[in-house]
Amino acid sequence: MAPCRGRPRRRPEGRAGAPELPVFRSPFGALTRALATRNARIFFGASLASWTGLWMHRIAVAWLTWELTHSALWVGLVAFCDLAPAAVISPFAGAIADRADRLRLATIAQAVIALEAASVATLIATGNMRIEFLLALELCSGTAASFAQPARQTLMPGIVGPADLPAAVACNSLVFNVARFIGPALAGPVIAAFGVAPAIACNAIAYGSAVLTMPLLKVDPAHRRGHPATASLLGEVKEGFTYVARHPGLGPLLGYAALIGVLLRCVQELLPPFVERNFGRGAESLAMLTACFGVGALVSGLWLAARGRVAGATRIAILAGLWQALAVVGFVATGWFPFGLLCAALIGASASLHGISVQQLAQTAAVPEMRGRVLALWGQITRACPALGALLLGASGEAFGLRIPTLVGAGLGLAVFAWGWTRYRTIEAALENAPEQGESRHVAGGDHRHGPLGAHPGGECPGEQRGGDPLRGGADAQPGEGEGLVGGEEHPPARRLRRRSG
Repeated sequence: MAPCRGRPRRRPEGRAGAPELPVFRSPFGALTRALATRNARIFFGASLASWTGLWMHRIAVAWLTWELTHSALWVGLVAFCDLAPAAVISPFAGAIADRADRLRLATIAQAVIALEAASVATLIATGNMRIEFLLALELCSGTAASFAQPARQTLMPGIVGPADLPAAVACNSLVFNVARFIGPALAGPVIAAFGVAPAIACNAIAYGSAVLTMPLLKVDPAHRRGHPATASLLGEVKEGFTYVARHPGLGPLLGYAALIGVLLRCVQELLPPFVERNFGRGAESLAMLTACFGVGALVSGLWLAARGRVAGATRIAILAGLWQALAVVGFVATGWFPFGLLCAALIGASASLHGISVQQLAQTAAVPEMRGRVLALWGQITRACPALGALLLGASGEAFGLRIPTLVGAGLGLAVFAWGWTRYRTIEAALENAPEQGESRHVAGGDHRHGPLGAHPGGECPGEQRGGDPLRGGADAQPGEGEGLVGGEEHPPARRLRRRSG
């Protein structure tokens, strides 16, 4: 039997008997391990290329819509068509990802996105683009993305080991936000010099290259294909919703994320009207603002990737909602562009902290047979909720201007944060003490929502659970805390108890 982790360990000594100096560990060690394999480098390299093209596409389409209509409502409607299919399709896409060949599903979905981008670029270049065509094509792209998201994310456990999965999740979001910086930085000059068609064509090329790399991936068969069908597709979709709704951590956390997405995340989908109306600027300033969102997200993503652990993620996810609401207030309340850029970076940083932390918790807490459906629900939240918020904000912006409705949304976001903070401890206890990846929770006498009765999360010793040995901390203890040791030595109360028991 492996020794319990709470037992005191002797400090290593040098030749003269003095303690050795601690070995320096790079703060990016977890991120380095996540990228150590050939599979991971191919996977994240393809992600960087495709997402860079995606951000060029988004900037170009938003600006094209604004040029065609000069209406915040139409800009919101185009964003809605791109993001809203997730509201209907994501639950089914997640159920399919849980039973199908995930690598093949991701390949097909990305190929459809490439073809859609090529079609949009061709219609613009030939002068045949109309707003109705754009709405239909963005709806097609959003549908394909709803399948690509759960398929790609459920491949990650088969690309990196369980210990490196939190770092891989952070790395995935980090790559997305690097692309969020590079894409707009490229899109602005391209649109200004050559128009929107070349920028959108870059997305077709990027996704086409990502499709070509998919056959190079060698994924563990256990993670490449989901479980055999156990019920009808609709039944499995319902089972996924029931699992999340009854989970004491995932249910309230994803509910909190959904409300934040509707009330605050929608600002990033309506940047063209903000750029022109609030700041009186053009396409290059739109690219600058989007790049600032990306810079903030990149910095926070690097920090989370360097952490490489789930402990404390619940606190970060909840507090990020507060920071995002305050940053949105600053962004819409000013007409000074440099301060707007700063607030954009803060919005990007807080949104990234929130999104990465929620995804880390969902990846590690969900049982393997439910992971695809849980991540599809997360994808539904990240796409459908901002789409709904953008539609509501765009419509109200036509009647009242953008500033007042956005400030009302930020105020409601602060109220949502207050609710989330009251549930913080419950969510943390349910998610941060979950069994590690690969551990089955469907055992006799067990409950797949909370883990098997009598099981020790992560294979830890009984003393590390609530109500266990008082010499070692309870289940709520963070790594390095409450384990009967301080700096490798026992707490004084633990020492006294050990003397009495001896």
